[in-house]
Amino acid sequence: MVSAGGTLGLSELAARSGLPLPTIHRLVRTMVNRGYLRQEPSRRYALGPRLIPLGDAAGRMLGTWARPHLDALVQQVGETANLAMLEGDSVVYVAQVPSPHSMRMFTEVGRRVLPHCTGVGKALLSTLPADEIRQIVRRTGMPAQTEKTITTPDDLLTELGRIRERGYAIDDGEQEMGVRCVAVPVGDSPLPVAISVSGPSGRLTTERVADVGRLLLRSADELAVALRAESPA
Repeated sequence: MVSAGGTLGLSELAARSGLPLPTIHRLVRTMVNRGYLRQEPSRRYALGPRLIPLGDAAGRMLGTWARPHLDALVQQVGETANLAMLEGDSVVYVAQVPSPHSMRMFTEVGRRVLPHCTGVGKALLSTLPADEIRQIVRRTGMPAQTEKTITTPDDLLTELGRIRERGYAIDDGEQEMGVRCVAVPVGDSPLPVAISVSGPSGRLTTERVADVGRLLLRSADELAVALRAESPA
């Protein structure tokens, strides 16, 4: 399914596997019931949430599932929307929908960054206990990417407390000068993931941050509900 672009119909599965269509139908129904496949509104089938811990290819499918939510954020905000997940001590970008503006933020899918200096990273760290956060930054260090980067564990923990209170993280030029990012964690997801909106500080102004944060929180709730609905009981 991954090599086919993420989804296949029953007849396509039968043709690719060489199995009779009735056999494919029974197998697919069983795999849907167990969470290894899911049926989309188009009646095509995609990898299900039970497969996410089993490999990188399945993990990338999370980006496919999140894309409608990222698309909606781009339409609402007009800036680039991202999905990222915490993998080990780093954050990896899983999916991105670019802004329609010619001047826009671009982060290559698959890129890994340290969590202390990015919006998605701080959003994800805010879901962890303090001891675990200290262990992560002790292993990674907290190098300054710009003059605004938080570089001490105590300052980071203070900032994470603010993030928990307001519900969203802000990267105000901490990873790259002139860039602002707003991010939120996605609760109850099969993987520790966060979504964000990023853009030039001149367009994604401080006056817009609270509204963007509310949109992200709503989108994260919707994505979490969708992922829980896909997961077997």
